[in-house]
Amino acid sequence: MPAPTAAPVTATASATATAATSPNPGRRHSVIANETTASIPVHLLFRDDQASADGAAALPGPGAVVHRPAGDRAPATRRPPVPRSPQTRVRPSTRPAPVADPRLSERPGPALSGYAALLAGAAGTAGALAVLWWRGVLPAGWQSAVGLTPRPDLGIGVGAWAALALLATVVLLALGGLGRGRVGYAWVLTLFGDYRGSVRRTGLVWVSPLLLRRRVDVRLRHWRSEPLPAVDANGTALRVVVLVVWRIKDTVRAVLGIEDHEAYLSAQVEAAMARVLSQLPADAFHEDAPTLRDAEAVGDALTRMLKADCEPVGVEVYSAQPTGIEYAPEVAAAMQRRRIAAIDSKHRDSVLTSVVDAVDDTVNRLTTRGIVELDDYERKALVKDLTVAFYTGRSGGGDGA
Repeated sequence: MPAPTAAPVTATASATATAATSPNPGRRHSVIANETTASIPVHLLFRDDQASADGAAALPGPGAVVHRPAGDRAPATRRPPVPRSPQTRVRPSTRPAPVADPRLSERPGPALSGYAALLAGAAGTAGALAVLWWRGVLPAGWQSAVGLTPRPDLGIGVGAWAALALLATVVLLALGGLGRGRVGYAWVLTLFGDYRGSVRRTGLVWVSPLLLRRRVDVRLRHWRSEPLPAVDANGTALRVVVLVVWRIKDTVRAVLGIEDHEAYLSAQVEAAMARVLSQLPADAFHEDAPTLRDAEAVGDALTRMLKADCEPVGVEVYSAQPTGIEYAPEVAAAMQRRRIAAIDSKHRDSVLTSVVDAVDDTVNRLTTRGIVELDDYERKALVKDLTVAFYTGRSGGGDGA
């Protein structure tokens, strides 16, 4: 081996040269003596066959020495990025939504101000009392109390009975149709099964007492589901809790177009959730790919599906967001161990990558600056010992520095 160009050769280089000139090169002594050296799979980096060395290591192996001119420092060799999974985000649904009945469309129903109905009822009552006074049927004490001159009792004839019947009908219709319209509620009006309109007015409202009223809650509401069973793209059992924000937009479709709109919404949430969650895995342990942990993408897809399915029944869905996606109890422990193993594997991979980069940079500096000249065997030995030393230092507390 030619003499080194620099007089003060490092201990590592001297030990490497000594090992190279030893009579038994197959069993050499370690260049770097370290009692805390851990056992790591560095043998994968130093195989005799060129194909294995190219596939297992980022550094050059035997017979593949890279000569670089002095002063030309090559960038550190890094591992190629892990290819992304062919899976994409949640795909939009191509299944057509149910078609609404075109005859069911909300329109304003017949309603008047309740104060006008009160005035009509008061006028009818006053008219009936006037007819009774005119016929002299009212007691004399009542007439004297209000300052009226008592009239003789003439009896109630057929005409008086007709007038009283008409006035009583007016009073009953005026007072019987009074109702209180509350904020956030509406009435769906039907007459003998035929839809007559919807009333969203508030305050004192008059609606014909002949119409059947069905009160509907049109306020903005939210529904939080119980933990629902589901499976991901890999068939792993999950438990999901969904929060849905919704309200009734078309009252006639929600009341007359379906038997129970709340039960329909609950069933559609389960169906849409099963379709969305089955397209992605819950976790991608060893690759960078879309998963169900992307709550924004999962919530958007779930909202779109629910909105399309619930619109024909008059229910407007504003948001459907999973508040919790967990593994089922029977697989939770196993998946937790797998997640911890994946995190540990990624940590070890990052440490090994940084160690390989540091070793490559160290060897390149030593050779390109002319500090030491190494043949293939010496380069291999130096790289192996540096890898062991750097990896041990990183694993023993160098990461926290």
